[in-house]
Amino acid sequence: MDFIEIFKAIILGVIEGITEWLPISSTGHMILADEFIKLNTTPEFKEMFFVVVQLGAIMAVVLLYWNKLFPISFKEKVTIKKETIDLWLKVIVAALPAAVIGLAFDDLLDQLFYNYQTVALMLIIYGVLFIVIENRNKNRSAKVETLEALTYKTALLIGVFQVLALIPGTSRSGATIIGAILLGTSRYVAAEFTFFLAIPVMFGASLLKLLKFGLAFTGPELTILLVGMGVAFVVSILAIKFLMGYIKKHDFKVFGYYRIVLGVIVLAYFLLR
Repeated sequence: MDFIEIFKAIILGVIEGITEWLPISSTGHMILADEFIKLNTTPEFKEMFFVVVQLGAIMAVVLLYWNKLFPISFKEKVTIKKETIDLWLKVIVAALPAAVIGLAFDDLLDQLFYNYQTVALMLIIYGVLFIVIENRNKNRSAKVETLEALTYKTALLIGVFQVLALIPGTSRSGATIIGAILLGTSRYVAAEFTFFLAIPVMFGASLLKLLKFGLAFTGPELTILLVGMGVAFVVSILAIKFLMGYIKKHDFKVFGYYRIVLGVIVLAYFLLR
């Protein structure tokens, strides 16, 4: 086993764990990372790796929010938690738009938009939107302060915003957080619902990539994938805890500024290369 490749998988896992949850576009960072940290594998494996490594990040959400996500309570007697069933139904409703559009147009969207120009443009546009929306909401109170208060209609509309994230560089968490805030949720609810919405979406995307790849792993490839997923899992726990602590006292504008700077860097790098 080439330890250089394992080290690359560790670095990519760190990038995935941080950028998947902060609204700064994991795709934008992965495109840049791929310029400098090229996995010595087949193009098919690398394409699959960049998607399936997200499973590590998802497992971090499952671990951190197990009590909210697991629908059975064993306190005193076994009971079904109605609020958890209700939450999962809202997540399913919100996941439907991206699932339908993604399945129908996945290859076409990749052909049209998976390029550095689109990624850079989306980084900048959504960076500006974060700043504008936060300035707009500066003196406004959120209408939805808890997940229980989130209606099915609002959940569906958040899911519609998630469709925008099918364009690389948008950021899945960025699109859904912006959508949720525009629809009147608090930053905290927007972030939590975004985490939960990622579970079916990213599990589904990973499953499709694994099936497309054919599960024909070599020993080194499987090691690289597991290392990347493991690192993404650990780093995601830290990133999620950081974000939820940060937004209790701050808004999302700092991420908007970061996206704008990164978008300019991506454009400059590829134009001057």
